[in-house]
Amino acid sequence: MSDARAGVAEGDAGAGPRLPQVPGFGRWPAAGTPKEEGKALRARVPRSAHAALDLDAARPDAVTAVEASSRGRLPELAPLRVGRMAATPFAFLRGSAGLMAHDLARTPVTGTGAQICGDAHAANFGLYGDARGGLVIDLNDFDETVHGPWEWDLKRLAASLVLAGREAGADEDVCRAAAHDAVGAYRRTMRLLAKLPALDAWNAIADEELVSHTDAHDLVGTLERVAEKARANTSGRFAAKSTERTEDGGRRFVDAPPVLRRVPDAEAFAVASSLEQYLATLPADRHPLLARHAVHDVAFRVVGTGSVGTRSYVVLLLDHRGEPLVLQVKEARPSALVPHLPAAGFDAPRAEHEGRRVVEGQKRMQVISDSLLGWTTVDGRPYQVRQFRNRKGSVDPAALAADQIDDYARMTGALLARAHSHSADPRLIAGYCGKNDELDEAVAAFAVAYADRTEADHTDLVAAVRAGRIAAETGV
Repeated sequence: MSDARAGVAEGDAGAGPRLPQVPGFGRWPAAGTPKEEGKALRARVPRSAHAALDLDAARPDAVTAVEASSRGRLPELAPLRVGRMAATPFAFLRGSAGLMAHDLARTPVTGTGAQICGDAHAANFGLYGDARGGLVIDLNDFDETVHGPWEWDLKRLAASLVLAGREAGADEDVCRAAAHDAVGAYRRTMRLLAKLPALDAWNAIADEELVSHTDAHDLVGTLERVAEKARANTSGRFAAKSTERTEDGGRRFVDAPPVLRRVPDAEAFAVASSLEQYLATLPADRHPLLARHAVHDVAFRVVGTGSVGTRSYVVLLLDHRGEPLVLQVKEARPSALVPHLPAAGFDAPRAEHEGRRVVEGQKRMQVISDSLLGWTTVDGRPYQVRQFRNRKGSVDPAALAADQIDDYARMTGALLARAHSHSADPRLIAGYCGKNDELDEAVAAFAVAYADRTEADHTDLVAAVRAGRIAAETGV
């Protein structure tokens, strides 16, 4: 046996064997103290500095920003997107992730990176089904996900809560408290995760513990009602409403403009053919499940607020009993955050496949992800693929009672911390955030200021629509 091999096998008396340092694994004992590193960041970026909102002269106006974000989308849907964004200030925020990223790039950051949602507003949390039919609550929209500053997600969440609270009719103290307590829940959850063994922290805060962890007891009734609706929100129910029988006993989609429309045969063929590439992105153990389904039809379906104008299809699959499974094949555009990351000191690499970026980012952030999540390419464009109507349900934060907004804020703040902790060391972020509410106060101040700015942007967009500068379609 060689000396090198003997050293690996035998080691020194009183110590473990001298095993190789394996790439991708940590070291033992661990070098440095992440908590102390986090505390040290306060000297460079005081937590109070996060109250700042400094808008520069290069900031685009609301109409310019909306027009820029519409480039590359289907032009015939642009008025619908504008109409949805013009509905309320909260709706405007939902559709303007790129504009907010421009503004956030001029705010202080610690330089600590995480896989971020990129669009972590209050309406992008919700329920969805796991592989066994149970319900999970988590972040559920990842179109903009990138590696970036964790502060950006937290500030977008806080600002959205202020706007949602105002739309719900809550007074200003309640709205500010919601932003404040969302940050507090994020901070406390990071501290909790930092104290746990790594494996326990990874899976911490089971959904059944979430209400108690965040003291969100006033929200219980609402969550139960949302869960009841989510359980019925399935492919079968969607197919029953949106399809009709064909002569061969199958089913096909029925036009329901402007939201759902049939597509030309060549377009449907291209989408259906792309599912072969999609299969290759799934674990092999999923293939037998999909092999028991046949592709029956493809339709175009308009989705969301910020996503309106992107190419999005629903694909109807039927099993041997005629039971439906509906997949969504949704265009994956480059993240709106990417152009702004360098200004915050982060790399902005071009994704090899935007659908893969979305899927892998989602899996990095969620505890449990859609078991059929994958990606494909249609006519040279990248797409993500996922189950459609997978028992999805969501809380409308703008419809909550004043005594529920704060509960919802704490719950979403905790979920955001859990999501970030999968890619960033919670000990480091917890070390920076600390025990007191200095960060909570600062981000709440930012949130109120940014909500005011968003209301002004919304007013400008509405005025432009009325003046005929930009077309808007409402009522759909």
